[in-house]
Amino acid sequence: MAKIIYEVYQNKNEHNAAYGKWYGRVKYLESLNTRKLSNHISEHGSIYTPDVVYGVMEKFRSCLLEMLLNSKKVKIEGLGTFYTTLECQKGGALTKEKFSVLKDVKGLHIRFLPEQEQEQNISSREFLKQAEFINVESLLKSDEESTGGSGSNSGSGSQTGGNTGGGGNTGGNTGGGGNTGGGGDGGEDLDKD
Repeated sequence: MAKIIYEVYQNKNEHNAAYGKWYGRVKYLESLNTRKLSNHISEHGSIYTPDVVYGVMEKFRSCLLEMLLNSKKVKIEGLGTFYTTLECQKGGALTKEKFSVLKDVKGLHIRFLPEQEQEQNISSREFLKQAEFINVESLLKSDEESTGGSGSNSGSGSQTGGNTGGGGNTGGNTGGGGNTGGGGDGGEDLDKD
């Protein structure tokens, strides 16, 4: 089973309604670039060398961006759909005729909606069921014990299920799109000071 390392942190933003509350967030072990991912793929019994995999992934990236910039959605079966959305200025234009891309459009975003077909469903709820959660503090305690540190490991090594507020924003069916960066607590920005 996949292992998601998480940490529990307190919201310290005094201007936020959730000030003082505790949340979970993913603690990333590493950030893989295209070269590292290509090496990983080629090590999984692939007949392709890392350079060939890297070339295909680079071509995929450039073609994906090209298709998105031509108003096309790109669905990768078993993974999900990439698409673009517009972020407009608050308040909007007063009339249809007064709407201007230069004045009223604030950003163009790449969004990702996970696969939701029954046999390959990786929506946030299904993805949650596939993961085992491990608190980073339990790993640190294990390291201290193995190196002769004092203290007892009173926490459990893992926690499956119910991660409150730790999930990412991976899209949804509401048309609002997702955020491929993930993380957060239901859309609130808790890390701003």
